[in-house]
Amino acid sequence: MPQNSDHIFVIGHLNPDTDAIASAMGYAWLLQDKEGARIHAARAGQLNPQTTWVLKRLQLEPPILLPDASPRFESICHRLNTTTPERPLREAWAIANRTGGTAPVVTDEGKPFGLVTVLSLFKFLSTAVGPHPRREEIRLAELLDRPCSEACDTEVPRFQIKSRIKDTLPRILREERSEFWVVDEHGSYAGVCRQREALNPPRLKLILVDHNETGQALGALDEADLLEILDHHRLGNPTTRIPIRFTVDVVGSTSTLVSERINEAGLSAPPALAGLLLAGLLSDTLVLTSPTTTERDHDAAARLARWAFVRGSMLEGETIETYGRQILEAGAGLASRTPQEIVSADFKLYETEGIEFGIAQAEVTNFAQLEDHLDDLRAALSDLKDSRGLNFAMLMVTDVVRRTSRLILTDELPQLEVLPYPRLPNHTLEAVDVVSRKKQLLPVVFGALEG
Repeated sequence: MPQNSDHIFVIGHLNPDTDAIASAMGYAWLLQDKEGARIHAARAGQLNPQTTWVLKRLQLEPPILLPDASPRFESICHRLNTTTPERPLREAWAIANRTGGTAPVVTDEGKPFGLVTVLSLFKFLSTAVGPHPRREEIRLAELLDRPCSEACDTEVPRFQIKSRIKDTLPRILREERSEFWVVDEHGSYAGVCRQREALNPPRLKLILVDHNETGQALGALDEADLLEILDHHRLGNPTTRIPIRFTVDVVGSTSTLVSERINEAGLSAPPALAGLLLAGLLSDTLVLTSPTTTERDHDAAARLARWAFVRGSMLEGETIETYGRQILEAGAGLASRTPQEIVSADFKLYETEGIEFGIAQAEVTNFAQLEDHLDDLRAALSDLKDSRGLNFAMLMVTDVVRRTSRLILTDELPQLEVLPYPRLPNHTLEAVDVVSRKKQLLPVVFGALEG
C-alpha cells in the first residue's frame, strides 16, 4: 500500500492481539462507509496464532504490515515516462519537457541506466559543441538524433522504494544532484524522487486503536500525524501537533467500542467482519468472564453475534460460548511456539518511578504445559529484558479454563517482594483468580513499585 498523504491508516499496538487487529479492521470499515476516505487497516507486528486462526476461519485477509511511521521513498516516488539508451535524444527531450526537466533512461531489462537532466544536457552540449565556431554551427536536429546514452548522468544514486527516507538524508544532502532513482527490491526502475520532497516528505496519517502509549505504538510515531485514538486502557498518550479525537472508555475490549459506533451509525457489519469483532471481544474478555467485562460488552457480544451467526455465514450454527471456546483454544498452548515467540507475542512496556519493565501474557489450558517449558521461558524472558534495556520483565501465564495465572519474573527487585502472590517451589508466583493484566495485575505491580 503506497504511503500517500491522502491515505489514513488505522492501526493497533505492537505485538497485536486479536482485539487490536479486529478493532483496526472494523473501525477502518466504518470510517470508509461514513467518510468515503482512503482509510486502511494496518498492523504493527506479526499475527499471533489465535488471530491467524480467526482470520482463516472467517476467510479474511490480514491488514497490511506497517513496521513504523517513518516515510518511505514510495511516498515521494514519481514513475516518469522512460526511454532507452540507444533511442534518439529527442525522445528524452520530449519527456523532460513534460516532467519539469527530467527523463529516465532505462535498459530493456528495466534497470536504471541514467537520468537526462538540465545539468546533464548542459554537459552534453558543452562537449558536443564546445567553444569552437565551426562546431557551434551544428544543427540542433543533429544533436537530438544522437543516442540518449550520450546525454545521461549515469552516476545517480539509487534508493530502495521501501527504505526510510530519513536514513538516506545525509547522502542526499551531500549530492549536487536534485533527482534520484527509486528502485524496487530487484533493482528495477520504480520511479524518480526529488531532493526537495525528500527533505519534506508527506507525513503518514494514523488512527490508533487498542492502545494510547507511545511505548506500545509502532516506531517513529513522532514522524506521523495522529488523528484519533480509540482505546480501553490506562492513559499514557503521546503529545500531538493538533487537537485530536480521543476516546478511552471502561469496557472489556476496543472491539466493543467499534461495534457501538457501527450501531450508532445505523449500520450492521458484514458477517465475517462482525465475527472478527466478536472474536476480539471474546478474546479480551475471556468469553465475557474477565473482571474487565461490562454490561456494554455483553450487549456488544449479543449484537455482533446477531450479525455474525446469520444463515449462510462462516459462523452459521455457532453460539457465543462455542465460538469463544474455539478462540481461546486457538490461542492457548506453549508447545507450538518457541519460547522467544511466547514471551514477545503479547509483550507490553510500562514505566513508573524511573523503573522500566515489560509484562507478557500467554494462555494455556493447564499448568502442566508450563512445567515442561519453564526454564526455556525464563531464559527467553531474560534475553528479552536485556535486549530492551529494562529493569525487569514478567510473563503472566494464564490458565483460561481455571481462570488463574502463574507469574515468572526475571529479577528479584526489593519493591516486588510485597506482591500478594505466594511463591511456588518452581519459583513462580501463584496469582489465583487473576486473569487480566490490565485490571488485576498491572495496578498491583504499579502499587508495589510506587510504594
